[in-house]
Amino acid sequence: MADRMMFIGWGAPIAGREERGMEVFDAAVGFYGRCQQEGRIEAFDVRLLQPHGGGLQGYFELHGSAEQLATLREDMEFRRIMIDASLIVAELGVVDGMADAAVAEEMGMYREAIAKVPQATT
Repeated sequence: MADRMMFIGWGAPIAGREERGMEVFDAAVGFYGRCQQEGRIEAFDVRLLQPHGGGLQGYFELHGSAEQLATLREDMEFRRIMIDASLIVAELGVVDGMADAAVAEEMGMYREAIAKVPQATT
């Protein structure tokens, strides 16, 4: 079940490395597409952002189970893509997160934790 996600975000390309940036971007899209076809992840999306005054310029969102995404993190090709990307863009970040049914589960645990904390009254 695709109840987990991996967010891979990036900032501006480093000046003079734009062409290599396109090569790495294309390699990443191809790799994630193959992973989806092979059932190694459930799905992926690519998002490019309009200028907004912040650092984030785009991101990949990979969907799968916790096991699928943990395995992907250890994949040699994934690691090489991340290394290559870290040399051509600013602010590369990889963050694991919840999706779909896992959101409800996580929020349930959060609600339980809130119930144990004294609430401020104003």
